[in-house]
Order: sequence, then structure tokens, then C-alpha cells
Amino acid sequence: MNAPSVLVHRDQGVLAEAVAARLVTRIADAQAARGSASVVLTGGGVGTAVLAALAGAGARDAIDWGRLDVWWGDERFLPAGDPERNETGAREALLDHVPVDPARVRPMPAADGPDGDDPEAAAERYAAELRSAAGPGGGGPVPSFDVLMLGVGPDAHVASLFPGMPALRDGRPVVAVRDAPKPPPTRISLTFASLRAAREVWVLASGESKAEAVRLGLAETDPVKAPVAGARGLERTLFLLDRAAAAQLPPERATGS
Repeated sequence: MNAPSVLVHRDQGVLAEAVAARLVTRIADAQAARGSASVVLTGGGVGTAVLAALAGAGARDAIDWGRLDVWWGDERFLPAGDPERNETGAREALLDHVPVDPARVRPMPAADGPDGDDPEAAAERYAAELRSAAGPGGGGPVPSFDVLMLGVGPDAHVASLFPGMPALRDGRPVVAVRDAPKPPPTRISLTFASLRAAREVWVLASGESKAEAVRLGLAETDPVKAPVAGARGLERTLFLLDRAAAAQLPPERATGS
């Protein structure tokens, strides 16, 4: 796994705007190079703030929204439209305001979807969709995502991979997570195998409560104890932080705008 780079911004507002601008450039470059691009979205405060900043940015028109594939890194296993679902927040913040191709927006199944209240079957369904998108020449069970964004919890979890849970050692691309320590307890999540298939992984963190998790994520810590330490991209890993989240880093690392 490659060593992460760290970029620190003054506060969450500046961080969200900077990440949104970076995302426009990354997507536009990928579309110019390969004809289309793919991103994996995250929920949480900073993840949603990035999407809202992107929706309000004039530069968003540099993206060909019809040639963008949208995935999610994890989801709360709740009925469609539930305000706690990451999909709901993403649609309200961005996707309802840009001309995305609905067929290329791939939310994780909901608890009232075709698999009913069966998160294991829903996880298998999402894995099959990823496998189909990767194609016969994809080289693996998931596409090579251009950007995969992750929030991080104070306990150092990413996606719905929580410290010490069996999902951290699961080799399947998507798993059901039961008894999560953060409500709601039932979730669906990409595993490390899928996260590490992304060309770039961006870890987003804002606020003092995330400072210890950020420190652990940048140390060579056991990812079973601190899952953020296992979040790495094939080509590049970025920790995109505000100053409060970077508070426990050495001064030479906690630099930026």
C-alpha cells in the first residue's frame, strides 16, 4: 500500500470546497482519459458537505454527468428514502441537482428492496452489480474506481468496517454488517478488498473528535484495531483534513491552507 499524502485546510467549510474542486478535476481528467469516470460516495457531515459544495460550484459543469458512475462505500440498511440513508443525503445534496444518468447511479439495496429484510442477500446483490460493472476485462470483482471517498469515525472506522468486527477479515467485495456499535446496527459495506481497488482513496475528516483516528490512520497501525489504517488506494491515498482533525499530527504533516 502506498504512503498517504496529507492536505490540511482551515475549517470544514474550506475543506468541503477544496475537496469539491479536487473532485471536479479528478472526474474530468478521468473522463478525458477513458471516456467515463466512477466515484464512490460517503455519508456523514463532511461527506455530505462536499457534495453540497460541488452542487453549488460553477466548475461542476466541467463534469459530463451522463458519463459518471456513482457508487456507495456503505449504507444503513433502512427503507428507501429514510433520512438516515447515505443515498438520501447524497441525492438531496447533489444528485437531484445535476443531470446524472439514473441508470449509472448505483445505491446499495434498501431494507424494503427486492431482498426484503435480508442484508446478506442485499450485499450479494450489490456484489453482483459491482462484478457486472467491472466486466470480463476488469481484472477483479469490482470496477477500478477513480475516486473512493471515506469518512472516518472517532473510533477509526471507515465505511461500516468497525474495529474488531469480522467484516475486516472478509475477502468478499461486499458484506452485511450486523450489531454495528453505531446505530443503526444493520448495514451493508464494501470490504478492504473493494476499497483497495480504487485508483485513489480520499479519507475526509473534520473536527477535533476525529484527531486521534487520523493519527492512527497515518501510523502503521493494525487495521483490525483502526480500520482507517487499511484504507489505501492503488495509485494514491489522500487524507483531506481540517485543522482540528489534524491536531494530533506532527507539525511537518499538519500543513496546508
